[in-house]
Amino acid sequence: MDAGGVSMNFAASSSSASNAYSRFPLQEHHHFLPRKSSKENLDRFIPNRSAMDMDYAHYMLTEGRKLGKENPLGGQAGVCSPSKEAYRKQLAEALNLNRTRILAFKNKPPERMDMIHQALSYSSSSSPLRQPKPTKPRRCIPQSSERTLDAPDIVDDFYLNLVDWGSANVLAIALGSTVYLWDATDGSTSELVTVDDDEMGPVTSVSWAPDGRHIAIGLNNSHVQLWDSASNRQLRTLKGGHTSRVGSLAWNNHILTTGGMDGRIINNDVRIRSHVVDTYRGHHQEICGLKWSPSGQQLASGGNDNLVHIWDRSTASTNSPSRWLHRLEEHTSAVKALAWCPFQGNLLASGGGGGDRSIKFWNTHTGACLNSVDTGSQVCALLWNKNERELLSSHGFTQNQLTLWKYPSMVKMAELTGHTSRVLYMAQSPDGCTVATAAGDETLRFWNVFGVPEVAAKAAPKSTHEPFSHVNRIR
Repeated sequence: MDAGGVSMNFAASSSSASNAYSRFPLQEHHHFLPRKSSKENLDRFIPNRSAMDMDYAHYMLTEGRKLGKENPLGGQAGVCSPSKEAYRKQLAEALNLNRTRILAFKNKPPERMDMIHQALSYSSSSSPLRQPKPTKPRRCIPQSSERTLDAPDIVDDFYLNLVDWGSANVLAIALGSTVYLWDATDGSTSELVTVDDDEMGPVTSVSWAPDGRHIAIGLNNSHVQLWDSASNRQLRTLKGGHTSRVGSLAWNNHILTTGGMDGRIINNDVRIRSHVVDTYRGHHQEICGLKWSPSGQQLASGGNDNLVHIWDRSTASTNSPSRWLHRLEEHTSAVKALAWCPFQGNLLASGGGGGDRSIKFWNTHTGACLNSVDTGSQVCALLWNKNERELLSSHGFTQNQLTLWKYPSMVKMAELTGHTSRVLYMAQSPDGCTVATAAGDETLRFWNVFGVPEVAAKAAPKSTHEPFSHVNRIR
């Protein structure tokens, strides 16, 4: 059992409400940071003293200047015959004394290195014999969050899933017994629903349907509610599938998969009255992670029993519990973080809790573990970059950081800090560029970790099927 799990105790949230100032949900979190002074790029050149005639310099600084300073023109010493003046000029030319500069550069100052590289690249590109490979500009990864919002009363529980970002660019977050919607296009916030805390609450999971309009809400009393966010109307409640709280949700077109503390995984067809169509049994403790593959054929599940299961959609049965395709037992702590690779359909990444601290990669066709990396801290969530071969992980004690990894070398590209408590929840924007993180420090932060939309626009979004497009109403 993962040491990171926390029971439902809201004493901390009630004490936070008694602070000197009150905080409202999803408002700007104000903090002041000292402005860093920028370093100027200055060049300096030291003269080459081997180009100097030190004897001549000494003469010009001492004896050579006495004629002009001590014997001014018009004085007796300044009178000389024309023949002597002509002789003096010839002697000066012969001895190279007609110099006016004492300090001299031997050569021109060296050019700046970037100018040399630019000239070399230009000459190489203009050569018909050798064409260099175009160098890809290095992406700048901001080290601080772009935006920080207050998230008071968010439940600090490793096993829950309380943040999701829908395809309509609206982020849903559960704070206590209330689900709020934050519109990323204009920054507006609205309240979707507040459930009764005694009978149903708190909210234990949220998940947007592929259409970005309908949302599923898992509750502490084992029920799941379906809501229409456009009309702010509840469509139905799914009951009878679970016997305890529902902490994990995953959509596959019109199928909503739910995972509960009872260890059950249930496929619900939201279009029909008898919604339970498949049941997966294999976990012995709470389900804390559920993810469908991009093809919709395989389901990955992670539990508090340290297990990862791969389920095949084609072998599911309504008559009897379905058996797993692969049972992966290499983790030594609870597995909540699951992420399917967007560029390789059979590649799954999983992350272990505080007693494991590793990220593992699996071939879901064969069940083989391809690689394992020790991260040094609890792995709370995983997200793939949709446009590059990169993986982002969020962590708990001790640094509460985000780590960006280059795949498959798993070299650390960046470590982003800012949260003061474990980063339990992560969600990705529809364009794949921005990541939202929520932590036990009651803040919601936004990071431009995967680039800017202009660069990422080359990846065309996949068309999604709306789960409610073929029905007029849900019974």
